[in-house]
Amino acid sequence: MIALLQRVSQASVTVDNKVTGEIGKGLLVFVAVEPTDCEAKAKRLAERVAGYRVFEDEQGKMNLNVKQAAGEILVVSQFTLAADTTRGMRPSFTNAAPAEISNGLYESFCENLRHLGFKVPTGIFGADMKVSLLNDGPVTFRLTC
Repeated sequence: MIALLQRVSQASVTVDNKVTGEIGKGLLVFVAVEPTDCEAKAKRLAERVAGYRVFEDEQGKMNLNVKQAAGEILVVSQFTLAADTTRGMRPSFTNAAPAEISNGLYESFCENLRHLGFKVPTGIFGADMKVSLLNDGPVTFRLTC
């Protein structure tokens, strides 16, 4: 599984002109599922996202995780993160898991974050989503499991 974390001051996702999820300070997390991913990877990736220290402490060092920084998490599915871009001028999506597998593991990832104490607003899996964000830093990291 792949997670692209963006530290944000605010973020929202809209589907059909309706906001389906929004947060203030926290992490906007784009998630992609690959064919070899499983429930254990969804759980481990959620733990990594929740514990990843990307917020500044009193000394200005990235030593705080999202919970310690009193932040929120917004999760959006994004299969394009699994694209193979090594050849040509058009991405290949053979590295992305089929929707029937991806949706279940995406939901499992979100549920694991909820078990860790987060509210976890989301986009809608497979929908045409409009994502708005104010990147804080900018600070962006790619995590894999």
